[in-house]
Amino acid sequence: QVQLVESGGGLVQAGGSLRLACAASGLTFSDYDMAWYRQAPGEERTIVAAISYNGKTTYYTDYAASVKGRIAISRDNAKNTVYLQMNSLKPEDTAVYYCYTNRAGYEYWGQGTQVTVSP
Repeated sequence: QVQLVESGGGLVQAGGSLRLACAASGLTFSDYDMAWYRQAPGEERTIVAAISYNGKTTYYTDYAASVKGRIAISRDNAKNTVYLQMNSLKPEDTAVYYCYTNRAGYEYWGQGTQVTVSP
């Protein structure tokens, strides 16, 4: 079955960086568009960024636009992994970050990785 496993979260001071990774299995990874979502405390889960199956097209939401230059999505199809690079982190970036994909009406989520940014 399809599994998405996130890693790379943690506690970091404001101004620091993290690179989140999502390792996929049980699917032909290079056939799937991938996305990162975030869910901050008390808020709904919202999309942050997405990347096409071949990595040639990326999409950033308003949240990501507000942090333009600080967040970048990428993928390595040889490693079945999608990444979210986050730089110059701020306390408002604190959230659980989820990996997501879908195909033919099926949705797949990772378990999430906690990112906590201290002032």
